[in-house]
Amino acid sequence: MTFSALKEWDAQVQALARGQTAVVVRKGGILETHGGFEVEHRRFLLYPTFLHQNPAELRGDFQPLLRPDPSPGQIVLPALAEVQDLYKIESLDAALALEDLQALNAGAIERRFHYRQRPWLHALVLRVWPLTSPLALEETPEMLGCVSWVSLPENLDVELGAPSLPEADLTVLRKEVKSRLGLGALQ
Repeated sequence: MTFSALKEWDAQVQALARGQTAVVVRKGGILETHGGFEVEHRRFLLYPTFLHQNPAELRGDFQPLLRPDPSPGQIVLPALAEVQDLYKIESLDAALALEDLQALNAGAIERRFHYRQRPWLHALVLRVWPLTSPLALEETPEMLGCVSWVSLPENLDVELGAPSLPEADLTVLRKEVKSRLGLGALQ
């Protein structure tokens, strides 16, 4: 099967795979200069990156997840994610309303919101399945750089474990995100 992967800070990938959160706020990588981050794939592997991971921008309860890269020269993909909900947030107050539902602190959310003088962010609510065995791949030059999406080799074999969050918990979280964004009840 062919997969793409979404690069995200390692601490956030760990939190998603463990079910500590299912929400990610994104603006885009440094090399994504035109429109910024876009959700190019609805289902993807999570690619933990240590590049630019900033401990000062993580909320305190996610600080214990910080670690040095355990496998330099390799990427170890721990989970598969599927977008359940996607929101383009054009109000800083709305973006900050999600602070306690994801890993970034208020300062990081605000910085990303205003990045490149384009005031908006995407919020993704994800269903995440840890892989029964993390997938280890050699990191190639094509995988490097400050981009969000990475194409992976063809014919990868992955086996999914149980979802990180039980269905009922994910449903409650989806309703909470929608409510905080002022969008009413989840359909």
